[in-house]
Amino acid sequence: MIKKISCLAVMIITVFFIFFMIMQTREKNNNPNPFSSEVRGVFISYLEYLKYFQNKDTVTIQQEIDRMIHTAKELHFNCIYFQVRAFSDSVYESDLFPFSHTITGIQGKKLDFDILEYVIKVAHQNQIDVHAWVNPYRISNDTDIAFLSQDNPAYQWLSTNHVKVIENKGIFYNPASEEVKKLVIEGVKEIVSNYDVDGILLDDYFYPDSTIDLENYQEVENTISLTDFRLSKINELISSLYEAIKSIKPNVLFGVSPDGNIENNYSMHYADVKKWLKEEGYVDYIMPQIYYGFLHETMPFIQTVNEWKELIQNHTKLVIALSIYKSGTTDRYAGSAMDEWIRYDNIIAKQIKIIRNLPSYTGFSIFRYDFFLDTGKNIWLQNEIQNYLKLFN
Repeated sequence: MIKKISCLAVMIITVFFIFFMIMQTREKNNNPNPFSSEVRGVFISYLEYLKYFQNKDTVTIQQEIDRMIHTAKELHFNCIYFQVRAFSDSVYESDLFPFSHTITGIQGKKLDFDILEYVIKVAHQNQIDVHAWVNPYRISNDTDIAFLSQDNPAYQWLSTNHVKVIENKGIFYNPASEEVKKLVIEGVKEIVSNYDVDGILLDDYFYPDSTIDLENYQEVENTISLTDFRLSKINELISSLYEAIKSIKPNVLFGVSPDGNIENNYSMHYADVKKWLKEEGYVDYIMPQIYYGFLHETMPFIQTVNEWKELIQNHTKLVIALSIYKSGTTDRYAGSAMDEWIRYDNIIAKQIKIIRNLPSYTGFSIFRYDFFLDTGKNIWLQNEIQNYLKLFN
């Protein structure tokens, strides 16, 4: 009898344990933000490619990538935001976009190896995550269409409503175009399907000017305001991207790095950050570019961070983008505090200490890599880096 009871007890405990593990697994798989530790990120942009990669041979580029990853690790970064599509082009193998001129000097001219694949391999070997950073709408910073490769989808759409050449600004896709939305979504799906990326990040460049979509708006102007129309178009893109990414690889994270000024997101970029941080199905993390000092006259750092913190009403995690590039420079938009980044050389370290205490805090990312590598004679920047490193001693 005792043996039967013991066997029954063991069976009950075993079933309970299996049930518990199943529930834990489900909870983990359903977690929209499976960050395992503090995110310590750094942006690596096309500006780095122009400086370190362009017109270099394969061996040299791979050596530069090795150095980037090892430097990032020495600087205690565990995530890089690698710009994979800055100008309707790619630094990876794509069936949709031509290869980037920022690498080879000519848009459409390819390398004999896959840069993104190599970056991911070396980064993962060093326990560093890679988020593919995409600019969805910028085609060129120049208005000269001769820059475009003929296999660039933007080239095919010149003189159509899908693309606009904006004087003194560049060439951009129309965010209100359904064809453009499909292209952006397919482009992200291609990356997620073909590469072992840990995340996808969009930056803050959404609406490029105030007239690009007026033709589209005329079709609905009696039913919705122009502002709401534009907000809805960006919302459609963000929610569609989230759904597409999760349908392919649920554990790949999706984030947006919007303007740090919340109002600018509504009046200039039409990024509905309040909606994304209230309702599910938009983003896993938000990375506001809070590129302000503590004494900034209109956007002081602590106040701005708290405003973002208060917006979060869902499971979205908060990663703060910080501006080490301002060290030793005059901030002409800071009003009476324009010389703060010259008067002080420990701003970034202090900002990290403060944001680590926020309830929604998941990490930080610093713009950008080259400022850690090439400090020149900027003693303020050199000191900022040393003060940053002291956080990890």
